[in-house]
Amino acid sequence: MRRACRPARFAHARVRHARRRTRMRAGVPLPPFGTHRPHTTRRARSPLTGVESMKAIMLRQPAGLEHLERVTLTDPGAPAAGEIRVRIHASSLNYHDLGVVTGRLSTADKRIPMSDGAGVVEAIGEGVTEFAVGDAVVSTFFPQWLDGGPSTADFATVPGDGVDGYARETVVRPAHWFTHAPKGYTHEEAATLTTAGLTGWRALVVDGRLKAGDSVLVLGTGGVSIFALQFAKRMGATVIATSSSDEKLERARQLGADHVVNYRRDANWAAKVLEQTNGRDVDHVIEVGGPDTLPQSIQACRIGGHIALIGVLTGIAGPVPTVALMARQQNLQGLIVGSRRHQIDMVRAIDATGIKPVIDRTFALDDIADAFSHQAAGKHFGKICLSI
Repeated sequence: MRRACRPARFAHARVRHARRRTRMRAGVPLPPFGTHRPHTTRRARSPLTGVESMKAIMLRQPAGLEHLERVTLTDPGAPAAGEIRVRIHASSLNYHDLGVVTGRLSTADKRIPMSDGAGVVEAIGEGVTEFAVGDAVVSTFFPQWLDGGPSTADFATVPGDGVDGYARETVVRPAHWFTHAPKGYTHEEAATLTTAGLTGWRALVVDGRLKAGDSVLVLGTGGVSIFALQFAKRMGATVIATSSSDEKLERARQLGADHVVNYRRDANWAAKVLEQTNGRDVDHVIEVGGPDTLPQSIQACRIGGHIALIGVLTGIAGPVPTVALMARQQNLQGLIVGSRRHQIDMVRAIDATGIKPVIDRTFALDDIADAFSHQAAGKHFGKICLSI
């Protein structure tokens, strides 16, 4: 039985002996056994790139961090017409991914997890004109939602959930599954955009129609909330951030938050927001908590304001204060990430403004279980990444 997230130690030895037999039959001189070869992280060879196999992480059922297993997969080969081959260098963790690997969200046995992926184009198929070999790219969350309004209400096409994701070294996918990454971004930075970055962008810029002078309340200091803080400040908004940690609130101030609220110390944080806005309340709320925080988010949002419900950290169901929502005539919107067009527009805005993601910590792919444990502990500020 293979250990979770450990290499298959003897596979490479079998490959080496097979290669020696092939060379002997062909009359090719062989180096003696025991000849030292420097350690390298390069993979075994393929007809296209010199790689026959690649490492990946596979989730076995029943799901759980202990069932994340490192495996060796056959190289995907050359791209067909309309496809690109991408060497994945990084991914980033989201609560959606945590739900998949811990079993809160069901998925198939042997699923390759991770919805976010960033890397470099290694080859392009016939007819692909948007990308060239060597381009830095980042994956999309809904590969089939290219433009227009929402077109899906489930995760059937989402990498790492309904289909295999990016916890692996190489993929061959239709070109529209990716967009260009921002100029000057590392692969880890680019990987944070697929889910968290685009959710914050759509919530405020696309659907919220954020404008200079608006006020924004961001709950917590996770990936989406920090992106929302950064986007809002670059667009001239006033931002209020909440956390149970004074240390995290100080970091939020350093990123530009105008006001902060420690919700552990101020349990009635909606009243604190009212005070900080001089009795007006905020125009926009980035609501990540769900049922336990939504009532106060409604109270903290102005009459006619916009609440983007993008997370359910406190539970998947609960009562909604419908009378308060009606009386305040607010726009309460459920929202899951965005389209490929949204992502292209966001990348252009990032190129123009120079916004950089906040990365809390990066783990090696083999340490993916540790990365999720770190996320589940809730101690992070910003994004957690995987180096692949």
